[in-house]
Amino acid sequence: MNATSSDAAAQAGPTAPGRIVLLTTSHRVAPGLLSWPAWQALRGADQVLCADGAHPQLPYLREAGVTVDETSPGAQELVDACAGGRTVVVVATGEGEPRLTDGLARLAGSGRVHMPELELLPASYDLPGARLLDLVQVMDRIRVECPWSSRQTHEGLAKYGIEEAYELVEAIEEGDRDELREELGDVLLQVVFHSRIAEEGRPEDGAEPFSIDDVAGGIVAKLIHRHPHVFGDETATTPEEVKEHWLRTKAEEKRRTSVTEGIPLGQPGLALAAKLASRARTAGLEVELPHGEGVGYELLAVAARAEAEGVDPETALRAAARAYRDAIRAEEGSPALDG
Repeated sequence: MNATSSDAAAQAGPTAPGRIVLLTTSHRVAPGLLSWPAWQALRGADQVLCADGAHPQLPYLREAGVTVDETSPGAQELVDACAGGRTVVVVATGEGEPRLTDGLARLAGSGRVHMPELELLPASYDLPGARLLDLVQVMDRIRVECPWSSRQTHEGLAKYGIEEAYELVEAIEEGDRDELREELGDVLLQVVFHSRIAEEGRPEDGAEPFSIDDVAGGIVAKLIHRHPHVFGDETATTPEEVKEHWLRTKAEEKRRTSVTEGIPLGQPGLALAAKLASRARTAGLEVELPHGEGVGYELLAVAARAEAEGVDPETALRAAARAYRDAIRAEEGSPALDG
C-alpha cells in the first residue's frame, strides 16, 4: 500500500466504503501506452487486481513498479476489499468483466450494502479507424485457416471486385444507408484480401511482396502530394482549382505522353466514352468526334454531350432503365419495387 493512500484510508475510518476503479484498455493500442489518469490511478491504488494472468498490460505494469494480484474476486469480496476507504483498481479483461459489474449492480440495487465509489476509467482509447486493425487480423486468420480463402489468387478474386463495386453503386443510387454501409465493407474486404495475398509474395507475381500498410502508405503519400492546397503552400477556393491541382500533380507523377493513358478500356462503354471526353476537354483539346454508321457512334455522341453538361451518362441511363423497369412491371400488373 502506498503511504499517501494508507494515510487517507486511516483518516477515513474503518466504515468508509472506499473506491473501485475498473480500468479498461483497447487491444488495438500497444500495451503500456496508457493515459496519465490511468497511471495515476494505478500508482495511487491500495491494490491492483487482474483476473487474466496473460493480460498484455501486466508485464508493462510490473516493469513500472505496479504490483498486480492475479485474482478474480466476486462483487462482495471486492466491496469488502475497499473497506476503510481503500482504493482497488481492477484491470479489466477483454470481455470487460461482465460477471463482476453485474454483481456490483445487484449489490447496489439491493440497498443493503454501503457501496464504494465506482469509476470506469478508460486507460487507452481507439483512434478513428482502429477497427481496421481487427479486419486485418481476421483476414490473416481466414487466409490461413479457411480452405476456400487460403487458395484464392488476385486473378480469382478480380470478378468479385467488379461485382462489389456495382453493388456499392446500386446502394448509393437507391439511397439505402444500411445497404451502403454493408457494401462499403464488402469493397473494403476486397482491398484487404488482395493486400493479404500480395503479402505472401508468390513467385508467379514476379515482384516484391507488399502489405496493407504499403497500400495505405501509398495512398496517403498520393493524397498529400495531390492536395498542395491542404498540405502545402498552394491555394484553392473552388472545386475547379482543386481539380486543376490534382491533374497537374498527377501529370507530373505519371509522365504520360497522352491524356488517354491510364483510362481502363474494360469499363462500361458509356463511362469509357465520358472519361475520354473529360480528359480531352480538361486538356483543352478540341477533338471532333468520329463519325460512322451504327448506334455505337450515336451513343458516343450522347456520352460526350452528357459529360460536357456535367451528367454521368451511366448514372443517367441506369435511372432511366429503372423507370423503364417500373413501367414494364406496371403493364404486367406486378407490384412496384423500391429503388
